[in-house]
Amino acid sequence: MRLELGKIFINDVQFADTTKVENGVLYINKEEMIQVIGGDEHIKSIDIELAHPGEEVRITPVKDVIEPRVKVEGPGGIFPGVLSKVDTVGSGRTHALKNVAVVTAGKIVGFQEGIIDMTGPGAEYTPFSQLHNVVVIAEPIDGLKQYDHEAAVRMIGFKAAEYLGKVAKDLQPDEVKVYETEPIFESAQKYPNLPKIGYVYMLQTQGLLHDTYVYGVDAKKIVPTLLYPTEIMDGAIISGNCVSACDKNPTYVHLNNGIIEELYEQHGKEINFVGVIITNENVYLADKERSSNWTAKLCRYLGLDGVIVSQEGFGNPDTDLIMNCKKIEREGIKTVIVTDEYAGRDGASQSLADADASANAVVTNGNANETIILPPMKKVIGTTKFVDVIAGGFDGSLRPDGSIEVEIQAITGATNETGFVKLTAKGY
Repeated sequence: MRLELGKIFINDVQFADTTKVENGVLYINKEEMIQVIGGDEHIKSIDIELAHPGEEVRITPVKDVIEPRVKVEGPGGIFPGVLSKVDTVGSGRTHALKNVAVVTAGKIVGFQEGIIDMTGPGAEYTPFSQLHNVVVIAEPIDGLKQYDHEAAVRMIGFKAAEYLGKVAKDLQPDEVKVYETEPIFESAQKYPNLPKIGYVYMLQTQGLLHDTYVYGVDAKKIVPTLLYPTEIMDGAIISGNCVSACDKNPTYVHLNNGIIEELYEQHGKEINFVGVIITNENVYLADKERSSNWTAKLCRYLGLDGVIVSQEGFGNPDTDLIMNCKKIEREGIKTVIVTDEYAGRDGASQSLADADASANAVVTNGNANETIILPPMKKVIGTTKFVDVIAGGFDGSLRPDGSIEVEIQAITGATNETGFVKLTAKGY
């Protein structure tokens, strides 16, 4: 499967009378955008604000981050099974607005929403501080149940990304990058001397607002399966979860998965990137056994030499991570696991809730319990009144002067497990 990804680089975002891109600036008709993305009976008001890199702005509580994209050629549309009809995506051409994102915010949904600081020490922990953020503040009706609240905000975010993405359809990209994955046997013949590497992509599926969707299907209901990496770039996987801000993969991360991008960079040079196995992280032991069994079976069936396994979430999913690792290793396939740590504020506690001797190649993204002091900002988009109760916060986190002391798990994307991982044929 071959995908051309056309990148349109955005240098600034401003409100204007017409939504368009001109000379590297994204102009947005605010009133029109609100009209297009509104209409949900569960939401009583929507507002849109802009936040730019380097500004003294704090965004909280953050629900999701989404990059605007649009299908230009090929089957299907962006976010298939959600906004577009169910069709296999990942081929043809897709255009993306780079350096810009839709951020959904507003009243808290599941007590694990996050913080994005556009400057200061907090900005160093989140990649989203480097983007021009179009922040959609959606306020729910009184008494709305959390599940309906999450679903409404989720759909508003995708509609907002679709609305902005459409302006890129007829633009000439600043850069076009080609990603291609050949059928397995063709790939093996083409690169007979390169190690066959796969990626096991663990998706958060614990329920209770910890959900991920594949072609619109709740991933709790799937068994591990194969995807072309380009399907993920076209929006086949979306976030619907409210797990700790540093641990969840926002939709932006699914679209821009750093591990997939790095594997493609090495493809045909040092490795043969065969494809992606998606699996879930359910809560019952039988489900964990089933999914890890299938994952190891698929790795063996593909004849892989090495596998990278990334985790989403922590605690309960640590068991899924270690099960996948040790069962794949038993098949004679080398693994590298990618995770973060919850080692206590002093760093002295056990980092993962599970462990095994076969997990001897680990990429860590840091200790999410580490505390940080975020200085006050001149402007807050959303509200800070929930800071004391979000994951990573505590009674007294929000100080009278507007500064915040929290664990870095409260920062959106702080220790995300699907960032860039440098690989070599010798290091898999």
